[in-house]
Amino acid sequence: MRNGFAGTMNSYRTMALHPALLRAWAPLRRHVVKDNALGPTRSELVVLRAAYRLRSDYEWKHHVSRARAIGFSDERIRAMCGTPDGEDGLIARAVDALFDERRLPSALEAELSAAIGRRAVFDLIATVGFYSTLGYLVMTYDTPFDEAIAIELAARPLSPPVEDACTSDEGLRKYCCSDGEDVAGYLRD
Repeated sequence: MRNGFAGTMNSYRTMALHPALLRAWAPLRRHVVKDNALGPTRSELVVLRAAYRLRSDYEWKHHVSRARAIGFSDERIRAMCGTPDGEDGLIARAVDALFDERRLPSALEAELSAAIGRRAVFDLIATVGFYSTLGYLVMTYDTPFDEAIAIELAARPLSPPVEDACTSDEGLRKYCCSDGEDVAGYLRD
């Protein structure tokens, strides 16, 4: 694992302080990150929303980079800390339900299953749990951003979510939008 994912990211270097946990984590990581039924786009939407809800700067910044790498616009990324439309909004509502209600209400689960399939719903739930646990670890142990991510975001910033960042004009301007950008479309209901 040292030459694979565990040796390349600070989050897993932190987790390596508990080698048995890291060994047990690896197969679940493989499924959640690589072999899930969500696919890369939906998976990134789930992780971005979970990072926003957790207020995890580490996860937010790393997944801004990953989302950009698979073709997300900054506007689409920013929308995940607001109320996005369409399937992105459905995914955001599902992640929010898991954080707020600790479950998917029946109607939301049915809507989500119809849109993305039941296996993908299971993987959405597992992804939220996986990245919540990872977020708790990196926040508890103040894990620093990986150097490549820090360099990338210094050159092309997209600020992380912060407490109440997307619930006021001032917070949204500071954390989710570029200077002078109209924030009305990003405010939460």
